[in-house]
Amino acid sequence: MGKTEKAGLSTARLARLDEVMKTRYVDSGQLPGLITQVFRRGELVHTGMSGHMDLERGKPMAEDAIFRIYSMSKPITAVALMMLMEEGAIGLDDPVARYIPSWKKLGVYASGIPTLISSQPPGFMTTPVERPMKVVDLVTHTSGLTYGFMMRTSVDAAYRRLKINDFQTPGGLTEMMEQLSTLPLEFSPGTAWNYSVSIDVMGYLVEKLSGQSFGSFLEERLFKPLKMADTGFFVPPEKLARFTSCYQPAQGGGLKLQDDALASTYDHPPPLESGGGGLVSTTHDYMRFCRMMLNGGELEGARILSPKTVELFSRNFLPDDREVMEMSTPGSFSESSYAGVGFSIGCGVNVDVARTRLPGTEGEYFWGGAASTAFWIDPLEELAVVFMTQVIGADARLTLRRDLRTLVYSAMTESYG
Repeated sequence: MGKTEKAGLSTARLARLDEVMKTRYVDSGQLPGLITQVFRRGELVHTGMSGHMDLERGKPMAEDAIFRIYSMSKPITAVALMMLMEEGAIGLDDPVARYIPSWKKLGVYASGIPTLISSQPPGFMTTPVERPMKVVDLVTHTSGLTYGFMMRTSVDAAYRRLKINDFQTPGGLTEMMEQLSTLPLEFSPGTAWNYSVSIDVMGYLVEKLSGQSFGSFLEERLFKPLKMADTGFFVPPEKLARFTSCYQPAQGGGLKLQDDALASTYDHPPPLESGGGGLVSTTHDYMRFCRMMLNGGELEGARILSPKTVELFSRNFLPDDREVMEMSTPGSFSESSYAGVGFSIGCGVNVDVARTRLPGTEGEYFWGGAASTAFWIDPLEELAVVFMTQVIGADARLTLRRDLRTLVYSAMTESYG
């Protein structure tokens, strides 16, 4: 019996996973290429690859390829914040204004539109919040903050006007916090769910409380101990040959170049280190992060979190144990589009398997990135899966993740739950 079978998985069925993903998504022209890694019961039991990392140059996908992971940065930022919580520096019930005093008078949008000149204050009227924003509202996206790309409200229009969350913001995270202090909230904290820059605010809190830049904290406290050598906020010159190009769907079918690997802003450190979406990484590195979490916060002698803190990632922190879909504001975006999902600390959590209509386990936590990347960790089944590709706005993004989840769980021959 090979290590795959010893881990309770079928080699033949994992081969089916690779074949379906290749045929349905790469050969059809929906994705340039992909990598899937499956880890179970202490073993990396499967790595599947197909397609290209750079279509223009005909470079085949490589196991050490570097990807833009976008919102898969969020769980890493969440872990950084929880490291500081374990040190007594911050608590989830703390008011955010304790650490960002300029936010003490934040109100909820009532009326008005953003000014056309970014240097002028926005013309908004607000009402008082029902209660102050807490740190737990940041980790669960119930803060009242938003993203400019939503294209829904006058508030997100103001985000676009001020270029909130622009990686090139000269003053970095500090300037971003100052910009946000001039804008109203979409809703009173804790009353709704809205995908937002909340995790970037968490990155700022890590920076302020640690006395280090956010990038330095991650490098010294997380990436070096976990031997995540290819993870960071930019790709240095000596690694650019391993950097993937990013694509988007072309009109009429196929793909068009969105960000050329050899002509990208990722080739130098950004002014703003975005904990919500700024990191690059490899499948190998991100799996090491997942393995640390799956192993109760420790990997190969490097203790990052306590097992009890890691357990919190399998809990639903939304008020009254509600689900994301129940609390979502109309027209809001999410990396998860199905029922049965709550929100824990910087990532979604499965709270009702039947309502997801997918195989899975209650307590598994997961998220994805804008370029169609994805991961999940299933503590009960001792399973972690990392999926990498590079397509922004892929029409197949959600069915892709559905198929990935179904095919991985279908490869199981033994289950604990």
